[in-house]
Amino acid sequence: MLYREFGQTGWKVSAIGMGTWNIGNQWGNIDETTALATVRSGFDNGINIFDTAESYGVTPGLSEERLGKALQGIRDQVYVVTKMGRWGRRTGQTVPMTTVDMVRLCAHASLFRLRTDWIDLMLCHEGKIKDPNMIKVYLEGFEILKQQGYIRHYGISTDKLKVLKRFNINNTCSAVEVDYSLINREAEPEFLPYCQEHGIAVLVRGPLGKGLLSGKYEPNTVFTDNVRSEWYIDEKRRQKLESNMAKIEALKSILKPGEEMIHTALRFPISHPIEPVAIPGAKSPLQAAMNAKAGERILSRQEIDKLLSQMENSQTISILEKHQATVA
Repeated sequence: MLYREFGQTGWKVSAIGMGTWNIGNQWGNIDETTALATVRSGFDNGINIFDTAESYGVTPGLSEERLGKALQGIRDQVYVVTKMGRWGRRTGQTVPMTTVDMVRLCAHASLFRLRTDWIDLMLCHEGKIKDPNMIKVYLEGFEILKQQGYIRHYGISTDKLKVLKRFNINNTCSAVEVDYSLINREAEPEFLPYCQEHGIAVLVRGPLGKGLLSGKYEPNTVFTDNVRSEWYIDEKRRQKLESNMAKIEALKSILKPGEEMIHTALRFPISHPIEPVAIPGAKSPLQAAMNAKAGERILSRQEIDKLLSQMENSQTISILEKHQATVA
């Protein structure tokens, strides 16, 4: 496993971390014994940073609870990242983040579920936040919690550069979590350079495109889990899924679906010069071990160019086919 500096925190973290959204049953049921074993498999294979959120789980908080149980006895050997601001969104029972006390309340609830005395990195989970007063509430709350020793560093999970800049107004944002992968490179032109300029550590969520980059799905696959079923809500999302599947089919011509494609997909984001940390999820000890193995090396420039060229060609062909079908 490669280890790298995590922004300006002074931490040495594994290039591949683990996201624990999966162990909360939103991606399909997983029993607790398997969930705990999955986390421990990641740790045994070199992973030392684990990501979760208060909202993760069919019952909100379940992922935090299971992660907390799994880390008993090794808590001081790992870094725990959690997020607040989306509690109960799916059930319509949201917690209004309108005061510093609400921020403190949510943090202490996470501490309880995680069975820990401190959280290494706390992130705001409201990626589209615009209200400057609400941003101020988060920043003030996080700073108080940091001074009290309950959190060590804080930041935000967002794909919007404008939001990141608002949250980093006092240059106190230690880390950001952003969607970045072979099929979503929107962070490359401006987002990642801003992070590099300001010393902000980068956690990459979605490095496997929510499982698409495993290569095991066909273009006609229908996803029915609680998370990916949202891809069929409207035509825009359907078209994006279709585009992503075309890119993946192109990758299959040079990569074998399964371990080879997974390792290549995970190595793509961690090969960026800013040295991000990818946090793929896993639903079994075997998957956790396979993900961790990807952290043994990064991709060469030649490997990256070949991958991107293959996908760009697939997009050109797809556009031409659609045009021909329209004309016909």
